[in-house]
Amino acid sequence: MKHDKKNPGSTSSPESIRTSLSLSGIKQDLNENLQYILGKPASMITLNDQYLAVAYSVRNRMIQYWMNTVETFFMSPSKAVCYFSAEFLIGPQLKRNLISLGIYDTMKLATHELNMDLDAIIEHEPEPGLGNGGLGRLAACYMESLATLGVPAIGFGIRYEHGMFHQTFRDGWQVELTDNWLQLGNPWEIPRPERVYDVYFGGHTESYPDANGRTKVKWIPGKIVKGMAYDTPIMGYKTETAGMLRLWKAEAHESFDFQDFNTGDYYGAVEMKVAAENITKVLYPNDEQLQGKRLRLEQQYFFVSCSLQNLIEMHLLKNAALDDFPETFAVQLNDTHPSIAVAELMRLLVDKYNLEWDNAWRITEKTFCYTNHTLLPEALEKWSVPLFSNLLPRHMEIIFDINQQFLDDVRARFPQNNPRIGQLSLIDETGEKYVRMANLACVGSHAINGVAELHTELLKKHTLSDFYAITPQKFSNKTNGVTPRRWMVLCNPRLTSLITEKIGDGWIQNLEKLKELEAFADDKEFLAKWWLVKQNNKREQAEYVFNKTKVSLNTYSLFDVQVKRIHEYKRQHLNLLHIITLYNRIKQNPGIDITPRTFVFGGKAAPGYEMAKLIIKLINSVANVVNTDPDVGERLKIVFIRNFNVKIGHRVYPPADLSEQISTAGKEASGTGNMKFSMNGALTIGTLDGANVEIRQEVGAENFFLFGLDATQVEERKASGYSPMDYCNSNEELRAVIDRIQSGFFSGGDENLFRPLVDSLLYEDKYMLMADYQSYLDCQEKVNALWKDQEAWTRVSMLNVARIGKFSSDRAIREYCRDIWKIDL
Repeated sequence: MKHDKKNPGSTSSPESIRTSLSLSGIKQDLNENLQYILGKPASMITLNDQYLAVAYSVRNRMIQYWMNTVETFFMSPSKAVCYFSAEFLIGPQLKRNLISLGIYDTMKLATHELNMDLDAIIEHEPEPGLGNGGLGRLAACYMESLATLGVPAIGFGIRYEHGMFHQTFRDGWQVELTDNWLQLGNPWEIPRPERVYDVYFGGHTESYPDANGRTKVKWIPGKIVKGMAYDTPIMGYKTETAGMLRLWKAEAHESFDFQDFNTGDYYGAVEMKVAAENITKVLYPNDEQLQGKRLRLEQQYFFVSCSLQNLIEMHLLKNAALDDFPETFAVQLNDTHPSIAVAELMRLLVDKYNLEWDNAWRITEKTFCYTNHTLLPEALEKWSVPLFSNLLPRHMEIIFDINQQFLDDVRARFPQNNPRIGQLSLIDETGEKYVRMANLACVGSHAINGVAELHTELLKKHTLSDFYAITPQKFSNKTNGVTPRRWMVLCNPRLTSLITEKIGDGWIQNLEKLKELEAFADDKEFLAKWWLVKQNNKREQAEYVFNKTKVSLNTYSLFDVQVKRIHEYKRQHLNLLHIITLYNRIKQNPGIDITPRTFVFGGKAAPGYEMAKLIIKLINSVANVVNTDPDVGERLKIVFIRNFNVKIGHRVYPPADLSEQISTAGKEASGTGNMKFSMNGALTIGTLDGANVEIRQEVGAENFFLFGLDATQVEERKASGYSPMDYCNSNEELRAVIDRIQSGFFSGGDENLFRPLVDSLLYEDKYMLMADYQSYLDCQEKVNALWKDQEAWTRVSMLNVARIGKFSSDRAIREYCRDIWKIDL
């Protein structure tokens, strides 16, 4: 049966109930889902049943587009993008898919007529535990933009049974609880029990001659794990294209041993099943111990191997040989986590498909592209050679061979550059031997990109400078972007309506059209409506915060927000130094005129990162004091929203007035939260770091609160002998802040609780808080001055939105297609 693509349910066939976009068709589908799929009588239907019924009805309407996209790919010579990522922070899917299909209003009416509350159903949807931070959220935005732009795409990753963790607080300390996101079912995924691949671990290799006398290698594994596919359609916005997220679940090759069971060894009977399923049990297991490191490497290799086996199989359905594999698939490595793919594709091509080494290497290098997401050397993954050899013995051999060939080529081409050899090598031999995964990705990819202009320049000059010196043609910049469909249309319907009322809805698919708003920069009536949208968003946020924390917020205060992963370089504690400074001023002079502010924090600390967890404790401890001090009143409030994720992001970005992007210059690769805040009308206070530089260029320097040292000045200050104690001793307010923390004022008299944090600031200050403190305070005074002029502030807020068009993920994907993947749009 062939559906009308403009209305998949337009046929009169019995199946049209599953695809109809009409009110009656959707209502009938909902009822049938409740009765025949969920098997519940009306009297026993729960909110979760309603959610599943609605989700299945929406998925039904997506599947035809998805199948058409797949069929078109296999019947045409088009190239598909394959996005390899350890994370896909896709967020809740129901409302996004309703908006993409253009049936949100129809579904709201249908559920209302069936005595369901669509808002409650949307709120009930759990957050998929498939990612943690910007890396995974970027992958999700890119998958949505690929579908919206009509590019065939598959995202490959891991179907984590549990997310990173569910964050809660106990006495102000972060506590990690299990994230059981799959507990009540995931209606968006389709299990593919027939799509299963074997993945080898451990064992040893054996050499043997083939029929032509060539030496071949056979891997004799110590353990075999099966990987099973779970597929989720990713719908483009008001388009006929749907991409696919294919996630792999680990299963035992033999899940049950009858012999062990019959002899009474009940645990032994299922031991292989438990060991195999641990691979996809948890997102980012703590890798402080060797077992955690081993599991991380197992996870990365597992999903990469399943994905490449699958891609080769798909390629051979379209083509007779593997020589043109790079013309079928462009594989983007999202950071170093999937970089083992370089060695795995070589193994498959050489060992399984019997290609000559040189031809296999040509295919491999043309297939892969590598995105680097970090400037921190410690974040560039490397694995000890003993661990790597034990777990992946064949890949260790292949990496040694790649390294030998690569270094020989470097020596031949650049005999004068021999000092670079040690840095270029895939093996770090400065002490214990390590496999450098970033180096493997650089050698095995035809394209390398950073994610912001500054980040890319710093990669060239520092982090990957040796690779840039010998292969400059591989490097380019692709500044990150985020999808406006989720981060404006979905999360900020009030602002979306106001903008659309003024300039139409074309901006949703072409964000550059927001520039048309500049014509209304001096329209007092429009600016008044803009301010009202922000106020209504703040009232909604205040109600949510009160229900969760019982903290009452002043909605006429300046909402000052910093939500991101808790890390010293992101400098949540610099924000806190400012807050304590304001508190000290109030205590010294209770009648002082201080701009009312609501400080909002959110973010998780890695379970093994003690300093980050201590920062969370200090934020909560300061909040407990400030929020209850009668001298402060309504002038200052501090809220730490627990378990920050996409769903909470929907609530946090729209009401924000000020976006804190205050990382040490030269440390943040790009950031995407900075873009989301600007899209929702927040003004930015920030350093010249990551994408802040480009945001400031786009919105105008006069509409951005800039402070602090730049990346060059940071390095110069450190090189000249930076002394944080000197800054502290020479700044009376800074000294008073440090003294208040040291005194035990925020810790019930315990002077030792925050000593590690204070000592790190006074004696090392790796991230230059002391050097930037006064500049930060001075800049915050400029914030206060503008805030006092409501109309001027609102005008700048509107201009931030009007000039943010560059930071759409659609623009980023167009650049990848043009420059790296070579796909015509």
